[in-house]
Amino acid sequence: MTYEAFHDDLRDTRLPLNNGAGSMPAVGFGTLFRDLEATCDAVKYALEAGFRHFDCAERYRNEDRIGIAFQQVFAAGKIRREDVFITTKLWNTNHRPERVKPAFEASCRRLQVDYLDCYLIHTPFAFQPGDEQDPRDVFGHVIYDGGITLLDTWRALESLVDEGLCKSIGLSDITLEALETIVAGARIKPSVVQIESHPYLPEWEMLEFCKQHGIILLAFAPLGHGMLPNVLEDPVLTGIARHVQRTPAQVALAWAVQRGTAFLTTSAKPDRIRENFHLATLPHRAMREIKEDITTRIRFNSVIETGVPGFIARTS
Repeated sequence: MTYEAFHDDLRDTRLPLNNGAGSMPAVGFGTLFRDLEATCDAVKYALEAGFRHFDCAERYRNEDRIGIAFQQVFAAGKIRREDVFITTKLWNTNHRPERVKPAFEASCRRLQVDYLDCYLIHTPFAFQPGDEQDPRDVFGHVIYDGGITLLDTWRALESLVDEGLCKSIGLSDITLEALETIVAGARIKPSVVQIESHPYLPEWEMLEFCKQHGIILLAFAPLGHGMLPNVLEDPVLTGIARHVQRTPAQVALAWAVQRGTAFLTTSAKPDRIRENFHLATLPHRAMREIKEDITTRIRFNSVIETGVPGFIARTS
């Protein structure tokens, strides 16, 4: 059976924040690069291609370069700060409440912005406080901070919203069980939850919980991060791609938006950046095939188990 591709404005989809503070563009650009020098140009390419949602992190060590790119583009006058949804994340070594606001303010200075659209707790794991991002003992084991709870850290993020410094707050790399605990105890509910998700890790149960509470599920590695088994070589996706005359990546990303999630893709290549932005709605049959016929299940990033990012070299 031949599919028909509907060319439309799927890429312009926006998802409402549950606290009434606006909406997040579903199509997002991640800023984790192996080569930090690629950061500034890649961000400018993404803005030029049409991306208006950028995901950053203290841990990525390139917020300053992103800030330069933002300011250069904003100064040109074609794109305004208020047109761009900017997220960054609190790293594990800053979970103690007294460290949250200084870390937030430092990120804002590096990004050259005076507010954030969203601030996420990067992982639920608190590491030993300090300037060393990856604290280890003499045996090479991560030094965790057992004197703080995730809810303690969450209270400090709530204060950032109270002060008008951040429009929304959320969590990253969290399990459904831990998210349920935060939702139950939070005064300001999470607006965003960022987790690994793709056709090989659809996270349907997490998505259902998020929808029940008006939380945006933001998928990282929506294309499988180029790891094996390769999501983009899955015969279901490649078959649909042939029929709708799109790339397998565009099929996987359209699936992500149509099922109600936001996503983040990352590339330093202008052609790939443009490809990942230009999406078209998939037919219902294709959506059903992806859900029912893809049975491979795999998680590519072990950060959810340890708090140590799986896509970043484990160096200090």
